[in-house]
Amino acid sequence: MKNKIIVVATNILICAIIVVTAAVGFGGGSAITVSDGEGNVYYRSTSDESVALMFNVYGGTAEVYEILDILDEHGAEATFFIGGCWADDNVDCVREIFARGNEIGSHGYFHRDHSALSLEENLSEISPSVKLLNMICGKDIALFAPPSGAFGDHTVDACVKLGLKLIMWSKDTVDWRDSDAALIASRATKGLTAGDFILMHPTRATVSALPVILRYIRNCGLAARTVSCGLGE
Repeated sequence: MKNKIIVVATNILICAIIVVTAAVGFGGGSAITVSDGEGNVYYRSTSDESVALMFNVYGGTAEVYEILDILDEHGAEATFFIGGCWADDNVDCVREIFARGNEIGSHGYFHRDHSALSLEENLSEISPSVKLLNMICGKDIALFAPPSGAFGDHTVDACVKLGLKLIMWSKDTVDWRDSDAALIASRATKGLTAGDFILMHPTRATVSALPVILRYIRNCGLAARTVSCGLGE
């Protein structure tokens, strides 16, 4: 009986450690390191005056243009993580995003699960998108956001080799799944603090929610800026 109690107590302790570790990893800090020892994975920034809006793009071209107009109306900027296959079909839109003062990052080329890829496969998926976006914008991009937030040590190593920071998020609006604009706005703003990275996608509901989100950010005395701006670059 005593041994059984010890086993149960040990299992509870292990579960508690796992929960705390996960909370620390996804809750943020200025930079969370996976394996490279250089702090190359970021869930938020240490900015005390801004938050970063992040749009992952593999579709929704019409919505992207509307989002750009809303950002302009509110004097805001954002970082757009763009899939290579979408960029190849929407060169003018990518140029418009960049020309309006927003930041461009890579979102891979074919929306693959980077956590399941080898180092070579990560490189072959990320590198072509980077080269394409560099060519379109006439400027070297510096950021990569893995599709679905799935990455492993090989992904981190690939980013180091390519000179990219791997960007995650501290707030997920889950707007790719839910069409309730009020719910999306709530997820973006609840407990908002300086340095947050807010993940969104170009959907109809996000277009509706974005003005509400931007007004809330401004009322908190914060600015909506790019990821690199939040990282002090």
